[in-house]
Amino acid sequence: MDKNTAQHESNTKKSVFTTGEVAEICKVSQQTVIRCFDAGRLNGFRVPGSRFRRIPRESLIQFMKENNIPLDQLEMGKKRVLVVDDDPAIVEMLVELLERDGRFEVQTAVTGFDAGLRTKEFQPDVIVLDYMLPDINGSGVIRSVRSDPSVKDVSIIIVSGVVNREDVETLLECGADDFMQKPFSIEQLVKKITELVCE
Repeated sequence: MDKNTAQHESNTKKSVFTTGEVAEICKVSQQTVIRCFDAGRLNGFRVPGSRFRRIPRESLIQFMKENNIPLDQLEMGKKRVLVVDDDPAIVEMLVELLERDGRFEVQTAVTGFDAGLRTKEFQPDVIVLDYMLPDINGSGVIRSVRSDPSVKDVSIIIVSGVVNREDVETLLECGADDFMQKPFSIEQLVKKITELVCE
């Protein structure tokens, strides 16, 4: 791995940046970053007991968007998430919240058939899969994915509101990595995803 690639990967995982790192990402001088910070145009905080400034990822993204600075340095190496659910409200919520997090690139599918096609094209790192789909249940999708050598290593999180303990065990035996009962919080889901693919 070359130095630039390593730096990109590092940037995608960091949640807090130094002024030097922000300068490198934004391709400006460190003094410019410090001036923006001190003028309140770049939000952040000072490390207690020191003069060091730190900038959270959300503040950096906002600053870059406001100043038309490409997000390439932060976007490289995003984890790809495929959301498979036939409930438009759930899909819309998950896509919005995962993309807002900044670490994920998200695509969606509403049927098991569509999920199979998208998995081949998108090569996701993780699939968030509703158990009850219009054309096939979750275990059918899991078997299909696990039998395809090109995508068999993808992590799969099953989500469902109506499923009993035996079904959950069957899904895990089929190859699901985890199960979440609906309704769940987005924080719980992000925690599961990061445990599976970001650690």
